[in-house]
Order: sequence, then structure tokens, then C-alpha cells
Amino acid sequence: MKIARIETFLFDPGTAKNLLFCRVETESGIHGWGEAYVTPGKEPVIEHLLRDLAKYMIGRDAFSIRHTGQVVFEDFAMRRTSLDLMSAWSAIEIALWDIVAKNAGQPLYNILGGASRERVKVYANGWSSGTDSIEQNVERALLVKDMGYTALKWDPFPGPWRNFIHREDEDHVVNYVRQMREALGPDFSLFVEVHRRLAPMHAIRIGRRIAEYDIDWYEEPCLCDNIELVAEVRRALPMPIVTGEAIYSKEGFAQALAARAADIINPDICNCGGISAMLDIAAMAQPHAVAISPHNYNSTLVGLAATVQLSAMIPNFLIAECFINLKPACDEIAIAPLTVHESFVDLPTTPGIGIDLDVARLRAKPYRDMGTRMGKGLRSYTEEFPRKNYAVAATRTGY
Repeated sequence: MKIARIETFLFDPGTAKNLLFCRVETESGIHGWGEAYVTPGKEPVIEHLLRDLAKYMIGRDAFSIRHTGQVVFEDFAMRRTSLDLMSAWSAIEIALWDIVAKNAGQPLYNILGGASRERVKVYANGWSSGTDSIEQNVERALLVKDMGYTALKWDPFPGPWRNFIHREDEDHVVNYVRQMREALGPDFSLFVEVHRRLAPMHAIRIGRRIAEYDIDWYEEPCLCDNIELVAEVRRALPMPIVTGEAIYSKEGFAQALAARAADIINPDICNCGGISAMLDIAAMAQPHAVAISPHNYNSTLVGLAATVQLSAMIPNFLIAECFINLKPACDEIAIAPLTVHESFVDLPTTPGIGIDLDVARLRAKPYRDMGTRMGKGLRSYTEEFPRKNYAVAATRTGY
């Protein structure tokens, strides 16, 4: 079954970044959907690489997924990896697995060994605004809880991302976490995101101060390029430490596991090499007693569907990420969207990864230039629903 064509789509969901999908079609007419992880303002760069990479895919066997991935690394990339390359390949890889499962007439998880669970738990992200007050964002968090979610993640740090911060910024974080815990109650899971910004001295001091509020994890406190920094924080704090959002290779995860740097790792299926690589990473983590909580700053269509398929299979799965601000726009271009109910996604039973997109509606919202983000201080990396319409939009989309 040969690959006949690959088409890319940059889609504007009306939020903080565009989304990048690809559609792979075989000579027999079966098509599969993939998605590449993109960052705000750099989406066309990865689309350009994906298109160049696609030229080497035409005529290859759609079943030969692992071999093609190795060829991409060795011959196309000359044994050099990067976020851009891995994101582009991940999109194609996911689409190929979608094709293979559709050809077999089975959900992907059945092709790869069967499900370990009947549904997949997710947590909410994409709900907060870095420009609103703590009180306004606590109101938003309560709306998320009202939608049925039992866990959420957010970045409580003010201002631009800097290694070294002032004591008043530390106080802001502690106050923010305290108010979130008081508002949401003791049974709601709070995941604190740090975005790799801190030096260990700040990460440890803040972690010790917020420990009394029983946060469920502390994510990426330090830059993982020097993984020993993250390991230093883990050794000093009582709560689970997460890293992996900015690790894009199996070699990088092997180093993190060897360093005992994290209790939980959060690779992203749309930038670490796709489904095959995620299965390998999960298998590497299992003997270290490290859990997998997939990162998913991607659509609630392809990215979430692929994440759900992977999460259904692996025994060391914990919880997956869901960007709820993207769901209304994604549902509009979906032929059959995934549904989230009471913080869970039921496993799709249709062949493939479980979703399909309406190409005409997808093309109706092409790429939008978001403008520069440099030199102004980074706002929240999410973009939220307008406050007045937030609850209405969320209810309308089945949260």
C-alpha cells in the first residue's frame, strides 16, 4: 500500500497559535490524519519542513513506519534531531498508523496490543489568562470544575520567563496556589507549570513554600537541557516532579530516566516521533517506575485522538492533557469529534485513531499571522475564551 500524496493544512482556531495538520493518502484511496506540534509564530517553519519531508514519502510503503522513521533520521536529517524535524515526522507517522488501522478495520489500540483501560482521564489546560488577576482566574478555574473536570494545570508565575526572579514574584506564586486550593477544594488536582524557567534555588524555595497546598505535581522547574538541574529539584522536594515537554528524542528521555530526574514524564506525541516513539518511551519508563502523562498542546482532534489511543495501551499511563480552549474551533471542523465527559474520554471504536476532519471547513480558516511576541514580555502561552462567553462556549461543546 503505497503513499500517493501528502497535503498540509495550517488552521486558525482563533486562539494563541495556529494548528498544523497533514493528510496522507495511499494509492488505494485510504487516508490518514496527522498533526505536528507547533509553537506560536513558528508554524510556517514546521509546515515548510513537513512539505519537504513529504517529498521523500511518496511511493513508500505505508506499512513500513519504523523503517521510514529511521531513514528520515539517518538520511534526511543526517542523524541530527530537532523539535522542527520531530514535529514534522510525528505528523506523518501518526497519519500512517491511522491508515494501517483503517486498512485493518480496527481502532489503532487493537492493532498495537489492545487497550489497558476503557476510557482515558484528561486534565484541563488552556483555561487561564496570564493578564487577568488571580481572582479572575480563580473564577475561571471554578468554571472548569463546573464543566466536570477534576484536574487542571496552569502557570502561576507572573511576567516574562526568567531564570532569576524577585521575592515578590515568589510571593505571587504562593498566594495564587493558595487561593486555587481554597477555591477548588482538597479533592481537586492542581498541576503547577513552571515552563523550565527557574534556577534550582528558586524552584526549590517555591516548591517548599507551596508544598502545604498539596499540589499534585510540579512541572519542568528547570531547563531539561541540563537534566541534573531537574534531578536536583526532585531530590529536594516532596511533591512529584514532571519533565519531558521539551525533550524530543528517546535518547533525551533515556538520560532523564537515568538521572532519576522525574516521577512523571510528559512526552508529546506530536513532537517526539509519533505513536511508535511514544510506545518506546513508555516502555523505557516502566522499569524505572516512572509514569507517563502525555503533553498535548495540540488540537482536540488529531493530537488528542492519537494521545487517547496511546494512553489506552500503556500500563504506566497517569493522565493526559486537553486544551479546552481549542475544542470549540476543533469541533467545528470535525466530522466526528471526541467527547470529554466528567474528565474522561471514552475510547473510540471506529477504525483508525477515531476522528476525521472536514477538509472544506478546515480550509475555510487558513493560517493567521499572530505577530511578534518578542520584547513585550510573554503573556500566558494559552489563549482563553472571552470571559463573558466562556461558560456558554464550554457548555455548547459538551464539557
